[in-house]
Amino acid sequence: MIPTLPLRLRNRLAETILRALHDPAARRQLERLATDPATAAHWLEDAAREQGPLLRERARRAGEALAGRPPIAAEPSLDEAVAAAATLFDAGLHFEVHELLEPHWIRAEGRAREALQGLIQIAVGYQHLANGNLQGARALLTEGARRLRAGRLAELDLATFAADVADTIPKLTDAALPAVPLFPRNAGRCSSACEKEA
Repeated sequence: MIPTLPLRLRNRLAETILRALHDPAARRQLERLATDPATAAHWLEDAAREQGPLLRERARRAGEALAGRPPIAAEPSLDEAVAAAATLFDAGLHFEVHELLEPHWIRAEGRAREALQGLIQIAVGYQHLANGNLQGARALLTEGARRLRAGRLAELDLATFAADVADTIPKLTDAALPAVPLFPRNAGRCSSACEKEA
């Protein structure tokens, strides 16, 4: 888990990370952000100079997670978005998971919508935890796990993921952060019809 940046910087970096899913130039920009303090400094406003290490670390994690991963469509299918969300989630980039999956959640219906909302809530819950918001993390992780139990999304093992997430909730304390379970992977295929699945 890794904290987010102040709002404007958080949003700018998230846009770059999501663009890097399909744009090699954005991947190169992440690499420069991660390795060149001058590039990172150019992104920072004077009041946020202390955010440089966090900016570079989030860019590094994104760059490493996407290295060698083939680009996806600029408007990814649900399958592509879920696979990319798994990559970002496991890299600790939970805010970006929310941003990536939200357009699919908006279009989805039925059990697929429930599952996507659960995945988003879990991602945001772990982001709250990384940002030090223990109460918000507990609430969203609990609700997200509940939604996953009611949802269905292609061939993702949502029940196991929901149980793994639920197991971390009692371990949330100010003194220690639990291990974050791995995002479920899609062993099968899902068409855009999954978004409308009842």
